[in-house]
Amino acid sequence: MAKVAIITGGLSGMGLATAKRFIADGITVCIGARRGDDPASVAELHEKLGRPVLVAALDVRNSDSVAAFVARVIAAHGRVDILLNTAGVYEESPVIDHPDDMWDAHIDTNLTGTFKMIRAVMPIMKAQGWGRIINLASTAAHEGLENNVAYCTSKAGLLGLGRVVSLEGAAHGITCISISPTWVETEMLKSFVDAETAETGLSRAEIQAKYNASNPQGALVQPSEIADLVAFLASDAGRAITMEDIKVNAATNW
Repeated sequence: MAKVAIITGGLSGMGLATAKRFIADGITVCIGARRGDDPASVAELHEKLGRPVLVAALDVRNSDSVAAFVARVIAAHGRVDILLNTAGVYEESPVIDHPDDMWDAHIDTNLTGTFKMIRAVMPIMKAQGWGRIINLASTAAHEGLENNVAYCTSKAGLLGLGRVVSLEGAAHGITCISISPTWVETEMLKSFVDAETAETGLSRAEIQAKYNASNPQGALVQPSEIADLVAFLASDAGRAITMEDIKVNAATNW
């Protein structure tokens, strides 16, 4: 029987890359995203994946939305074996005069949304006696950076969440891991490059080179590299790896 995976925020970036990898591995993929009920976004996703998959609207901040999405997956496939939490937001502001809504968006989406997804699928995984929960954290979970208080705090919270989930799931075949990448060449990062190009007047190649040089390897981490790691952790071979955060940092702290 094919395993069933839920990916939150899987329309782009690391979520999309992992969806492609899972499909190649014969895993049934279900994607929840805020734009999951937008026909154009769904059509574009299916084209990128090369096949239709279950895609539905999901607001991880909302418990009713989470429950409805998980129920839809169960109705369609009867089980949930893997949960990959990639839904997240990123904005910058210093602590002084930090907007409340920006703080709330980060905590509610990056941290509380991950918790709500885990809370919804753990009973299913416990009944099955098998489950893999993988949370996308960040090197920001380990390091501070000026003007990134909400993001750093939300990602650091994932480490504590994962430790508790690991302990409660261990006797039931459920593992919980977080992955903390440095800069990954996702659509979000490409938008940062575009914005800096417009702001500075420098060429896109010059801005891209700055990001490439941000770690000692001199090359950005690729979404497919994160997907390969997720695929291993989600496999039977990852049984003993739990209560852990894995840095994919290309030898840099941030």
